[in-house]
Formats: sequence, structure tokens, C-alpha cells
Amino acid sequence: MLNWNTIFKPRKRLKRAVSAGLGLLLAGSLAAGCAQLAAHVLLPDPTIDSVHLALGNPSEATAETRNENNYLIVRPQYALSYNRGKNIANWVSWQLDASWLGRLPRSPFMPDPSLPQGWYRVTTNDYTGSGFDRGHLLPAADRNARPEDSQSVFWMTNIIPQSPDNNQGPWEGLESYCRTLARRGHTLYIIAGGAGEGGTARNGPRNTIGRSSNPISVPAATWKIAVVLNPGQTLEDIGTDTRVITVIMPNDMGIKDNNWRDYRESVDTIENITGYDFLSVLPDEIEEFLEAKIDSR
Repeated sequence: MLNWNTIFKPRKRLKRAVSAGLGLLLAGSLAAGCAQLAAHVLLPDPTIDSVHLALGNPSEATAETRNENNYLIVRPQYALSYNRGKNIANWVSWQLDASWLGRLPRSPFMPDPSLPQGWYRVTTNDYTGSGFDRGHLLPAADRNARPEDSQSVFWMTNIIPQSPDNNQGPWEGLESYCRTLARRGHTLYIIAGGAGEGGTARNGPRNTIGRSSNPISVPAATWKIAVVLNPGQTLEDIGTDTRVITVIMPNDMGIKDNNWRDYRESVDTIENITGYDFLSVLPDEIEEFLEAKIDSR
């Protein structure tokens, strides 16, 4: 097991008409379709009263443009903290149960029209030729029951430069496992992001991709935390026996055939690396217990 605390310098813990828009997109009117969707489901909501933030706002993100490197976007499908300086999300947080799962085809990648005026809006072309995958933080298959949900996860604010072997290997393995749990009746509260700087893909190591005037940061690792509730349980049932799956994986080649279980760590490890405060709404004794343990199932 990698000692992530020697790779990343630990930080002090903080502790304590949708259909009309889609029709326009399908008809080829990109600008009009994006505008319709943005107006109806994609504009940031300043409130943090969201099921997707039910376990906390780990970086204390706010929907204020002055908070440009920790800018909160809350949508019906998920919540995220966006980093304008890096042109990627710090984290994306979402609830997952069987009601979100369907069989819709993948949507096209699109610039996020909901970002504040004057901010660079990453395009799919920024990734072309980089060797890195357009890696979803909230997976496409976690939001394919309704067209507006499917489109929402293809806005480029939900995408990071991800090594193909990370994205298509153990990362995808954990994504599929979480959906299996959801189909079995579990409800999951998941948060994912990147950490550090510099990954390796088909064209070798890179710290950034895209245009030199608006570089997109390449994380050194990807991490995910999934709190798993048993069928019939609610948030009030979270206790020391609740399962918490935490992983951190190098954003490198050569790991495609590895099992996601090889990368399990504790929430405490991710907190030390990122400086975020996870599970902050839980009672202290339960939070501390869950954050210290490493999943072994």
C-alpha cells in the first residue's frame, strides 16, 4: 500500500423547459440548447440545502464569484466545488440509489454555461491529443435515468484529466461496484476529486493540458469516499457499523488490471492530503471512528 502522506504534504484539517433545451441540442442548435438547459436545471443554487451535501460541504465552498477557487455549484443531480485556477472541480458530491440508474445513451461533452461571466469554459477539444481521458467524477452511468440528468454530468466542470489506465481500470471497477450496491437497495453518499499535480497518460507525464492561456490541471491522484447505507436505512441510521469505502489511486498508466480494493485508505488520509473536512455533520465520535477505519469487505 502506498504511503500517501509521504507523497502529498499533509495539511491541517479544517475539522470543525428541460425537454425544449434537449430538443434544441439534438436538432444541432448547440448555443440555444445550452442556454435552455442552463436556464432550467444548471444554474448554481446558492443554497446548500441539497441531498448531495447531506454529509457536509468539505471545503466550505460558496456560490460567490470572489470565491473563484472554491466555487459552489448545486444542481438537482449533484453538487461540486469548482476551481477556476485549475479549470477542474475540487470535488463532486452526489447521492446514489437505484432511482438514478437507467439505460440512456451517453450525451455529448459540453462547456458549462453556468460558470460566471468572464470565466474560461473548458471544451472537449482542450483534451484532444493530450493522451488523458475526459474522466467523469460523477460517472455517466450514475445519472442516466432522465435526459436532463444524463446531460448534466457531461458538462466539463464534472470532468478531469484522467489516465486511461486509472479511468478504465480500478476507478471504473469501483464505479460499477457502487452501482451494484445501489441496485441491491443500498443508498450511497459519494464524493470524489483529484489531489496533487502531475499525472501520466499515453503521451507521458503532464502537469497541465489544454491551452497555455487557460491550462487545465492534471491531478496526481484520484480519490473517492462512499458512505453505504443498508436497504431501508436513512442518514439518521449512520453509526460506527456503517460501511465507508475510501480509495486513492495514482493518476498513472500501468494500473488498468489492478483491483480497486488495492487502493483502499482511510478518510483521515484523504483529509490530510486535501485539507478538507468530510462527514462533518455527523456526531464527533461517529465521524472520528468512521474516518479512521479502512474498508475490508
